[in-house]
Amino acid sequence: MRIATWNINSVRLRIDLVTKLLNESDIDVLCLQETKTEDKFFPSAALADAGWNHHAFRGEKSYNGVAIISRLPLGQIHHKDWAEKIDCRHICAQIENGPSIHNFYVPAGGDVPDREENPKFGHKLDFLSEMTHHFTDQRPQNAILVGDLNIAPLAEDVWSSKQLLKVVSHTPVETEALKRLISDGGWVDVVREHFGADEKLYSWWSYRARDWATSNRGRRLDHIWMSHDLAPSVKMVDIRTDYRGAEKPSDHVPMIVEV
Repeated sequence: MRIATWNINSVRLRIDLVTKLLNESDIDVLCLQETKTEDKFFPSAALADAGWNHHAFRGEKSYNGVAIISRLPLGQIHHKDWAEKIDCRHICAQIENGPSIHNFYVPAGGDVPDREENPKFGHKLDFLSEMTHHFTDQRPQNAILVGDLNIAPLAEDVWSSKQLLKVVSHTPVETEALKRLISDGGWVDVVREHFGADEKLYSWWSYRARDWATSNRGRRLDHIWMSHDLAPSVKMVDIRTDYRGAEKPSDHVPMIVEV
């Protein structure tokens, strides 16, 4: 089974890139974030025509939104609203004869890493804290967690840890919170495990860069984690950086695992 995650930054705008990835990489299950569309406008027909008939999604106009697209039937579809907000940042489904998949879009947190000065940063920290308590209490088994978690936890996950220590997504309070979510919540960061501790890994490059590939100032904001019982089954991990160079690309690229 091949499972992918991708912050698509508008599924309707980039539906051709989505179907290209599904076919080109032989994806069984694709989790999308920032779909940016109301449920009534989700492109179910185009995905079904491409051969992916099973969908679970939660969307809202212009912001947020998550979706799970699958070749295989989906069951036990549910979601949770985190940090006392209803904002379409989580959906979970059980893959037929397979694992349950949690798809998250964690808040970005604004520009100022101070919860008193910036309520968006406080929302992000509360969201992570609630996730940690939830998975600590309900230890995951036969489970996968994917998504744009908007944190690059390690020095090897950013182009310059020294220069980004005071920049939202790599501040110590965020990185420690994410590491605590992994350890206390019962997860394994299978992408980092696959590539090893020393390799630089990025999944996002800012639109502001004139030449993203040359400057290569990336961050690994997107993640795939697995419960401890499932993690040893990983056979392949691929980060499709070529999709950042597509016409009208998302600023994130797809990340794929095979189990």
